[in-house]
Formats: sequence, C-alpha cells, structure tokens
Amino acid sequence: MPVLPVSSYKGSGPLANGHVQTMFPVLFRPMPVVEYRRQRLETPDGDFLDVDFSSAAAAAQSESIAVISHGLEGHSRRRYVQGMARVLNARGWDAAAWNFRGCSGQPNRLPRMYHSGDTQDLHTVVTACAQKGYRRILLAGVSMGGNQILKYLGEDPDRVDSRVCGAVVFSVPCDLVGAAQVLGRPQNSVYMRYFLRTLRQKIKAKHAMYPDTIQMDGLDSIRTFAEFDDRYTAPLHGFSGALDYWTKSSCRQFLSSVRVPALLVNALNDPFLSASCYPYREARQSGSLFFETTVTGGHVGFVQFNRQNIYWSEERLLSFMDEQGL
Repeated sequence: MPVLPVSSYKGSGPLANGHVQTMFPVLFRPMPVVEYRRQRLETPDGDFLDVDFSSAAAAAQSESIAVISHGLEGHSRRRYVQGMARVLNARGWDAAAWNFRGCSGQPNRLPRMYHSGDTQDLHTVVTACAQKGYRRILLAGVSMGGNQILKYLGEDPDRVDSRVCGAVVFSVPCDLVGAAQVLGRPQNSVYMRYFLRTLRQKIKAKHAMYPDTIQMDGLDSIRTFAEFDDRYTAPLHGFSGALDYWTKSSCRQFLSSVRVPALLVNALNDPFLSASCYPYREARQSGSLFFETTVTGGHVGFVQFNRQNIYWSEERLLSFMDEQGL
C-alpha cells in the first residue's frame, strides 16, 4: 500500500503559499550549471526530437541514464530540468533532457506538435538510450512530462524496455479534465496568460509553415485551454475535442498497470491541480506506485535554500533512488 506519509517538507513564511512556491523558482532561482551536448533523433513519422545529454564523467559513458521530461511549454534548459540533471550527474548517472516537438528552439517539421498524452516520443528517446548501451534507464519529469511518463508506464507495460528501472515525477495533473477546470479559474489567470502567450506564438509559426492546415482566425481571442485545445491540440492530434483529448490523455486511468517503482509527489497547495489529481486509491492498490504529498510546494516549486542550490525535489529524487537500490 505505497501511499507514503505526508512529507516533512514545508515552506515557511511566504513560501507556505502555493503561488509563491510556483513563481519563485522561475523568477529567482540561480540556474544550475550543466554541460549539455545536443543530439537530434529522427522519429518514426519523419519528424525530429532534440535531446540534450549531460555526462556524469568526461571520459566514459555511465552504465545508467535518466531521461528527463519537462512540462508544458518548457524545454531542457529550464531550471528544474538542469537541477535534476546536475544532481543525477553527481550521483554517477548520465542524463538525457529531451525537448518536446517544437520546444528546442526550432519548429518541428510536421503540423502536429506535442500533447499531454503523447508517449511515442518518450518511447523514441528511451529506445535511443537503450541502443546506446545503457543498462539502467530512469524516467524523471514534472507536470505534463510526469503525466506522459506515468501514462507511458501504464498504458502498455509490455512496450516499456526492460532496462527502465523506475520513475520519479512531481506536480502531475493526473486528471487533465479537473486540472483544466482549476487552471481556468480567475485566480489562475496569470498562468493561463503565460502559457497561451507562447502557445499562440507556436501556432503562428505553424501557420507560416502550413497556411492551409493551421488557421489563425480567432487565435488572439482564445482565453482558456478548453478553447485552445478544442481549436488546435485536439484536431492536430486525432481527438474529437478538448474533452476527448483530456480524458484519453490523463495518466490516472493507467496507474494500476505501472510495473516499475514509480514515485509521484504532488503538493497539497498546487494551484494547478484538482482533487482528482491525487490518486490515493490507485496507490493503495498498487505494488509499484508510491504516492507522496507535501503540505506546500506549489507547482514544480519545492523551494529550498542552501549553498549548493539543490531543491527539495532533487533531494527526494535521489532518496527514492536510494530506497529502491538504484
């Protein structure tokens, strides 16, 4: 029954607030230093993925690698990604921080982009790591990337490479229908405007590439994910509408089939998550899914102050690896 006790992690003072926890790292955290080397992977459908690799040692490849998945409109250079890569490299693991289609700084080739339920691209990256000779592969990620990871592990466990030995994810919207409703609330309008600003830019870039496929009429008047996903995400990726996309892409329905040790940590004051994003029942019935909550932490926050600039989530990643003998 791997529902873990509420974590001892607590943010004091202003950091007890979920919104402060969410915004603080974006605005004030120093960038963790990681040395990347980029490799472009070709996808089965004729597109590409840019993956940034970092090494634990300069001279030789490690036997182990962590595949790190970012969140919505993120990329491999986000502070939380580089923070994970840095502590994993220090632990002796190489890291592969991959960029979703269109997130590496260059538009992808096809009209389609990325979405919360897309697991094929993650599988492509995992397969590439296995082909490089790594003997252990850990999956780590946050938010949308965490949803993809858990869905990938549970939707078709037989497809998952036997070298995948575990997963650690934070701030995961396990139920996208509920999360979209929460993010649509007026108090979360600052986040909605932030995401839609960059999503609009990508649609405009896609329109320039595919003017007959991608239409921009009414793009600037879109104010919610429901409108955006109905208009763009769903039809571009084979869904009938936003609700169909959210329902089929949510990882919660696949959690009971996860076979490898997987830690999911969601803060109780995460401003992005609905009550349906906390899968207590699934964890209690699972032998592999470890679900942990923190009193505070916000969305991909978990702020911690120390000279090493290591956040609590990165420490928890390493401690779970220790607990599982990884």
